[in-house]
Amino acid sequence: LASHAFAATVGGELKVWHKVTVTFDGPTRSETGTPNPFRDYRLDVTFTGPSSQTYQVPGYFAADGNAAETSATSGNKWRVNFCPDEAGLWQYSASFVTGTDIAAELTGGTSAGYFHGETGQFTVAPSDKTGADLRGKGKLEYVGEHYLQFRNGEYFLKAGANSPEVFLEYQDFDGTSSTRTYSNHVADWVDGDPVWKGTKGKGIIGVVNYLASV
Repeated sequence: LASHAFAATVGGELKVWHKVTVTFDGPTRSETGTPNPFRDYRLDVTFTGPSSQTYQVPGYFAADGNAAETSATSGNKWRVNFCPDEAGLWQYSASFVTGTDIAAELTGGTSAGYFHGETGQFTVAPSDKTGADLRGKGKLEYVGEHYLQFRNGEYFLKAGANSPEVFLEYQDFDGTSSTRTYSNHVADWVDGDPVWKGTKGKGIIGVVNYLASV
């Protein structure tokens, strides 16, 4: 299949350290179907940057591409997220293979067709973020010191509640059987914060806001 027939969509703020999302149109599959989109396909996208740095990033099945709002369990969207570390021209190449439980293997599989082998490019601008916004600081890395260090030179000191381990067991997430709503922290959500399906997510985002404030 010709790669140009399945041109990907590149989205997000195309800036250094911001999330860039590349979405491909592939086979229509269901979360519970066979072949299974989570087990029997492997999507890897290799990104090459302005200084010839390369990163291979795993992709995933994204149902209809808007499942946070639609709760879709099937669709033909396949997606990868990437944070570029340098301004300039970036190129990408997709590998899309299939095979029984191939998602658990680093190599192998046979071409799944569609966008397998597709290439493309996009241009990245410098980040415009400052202050506490991590998109202005860059990747957090081990540098042989007592603390982790951001790429911009600042160090990261861990702080926070460090619990609970079940924080993401949250009622507003699809397919999550939970009574946890964080209703006491809905008041800590502010206009402009993330939300889905109108009002969902306010409790858990409010928790994050509260922890940041203290």
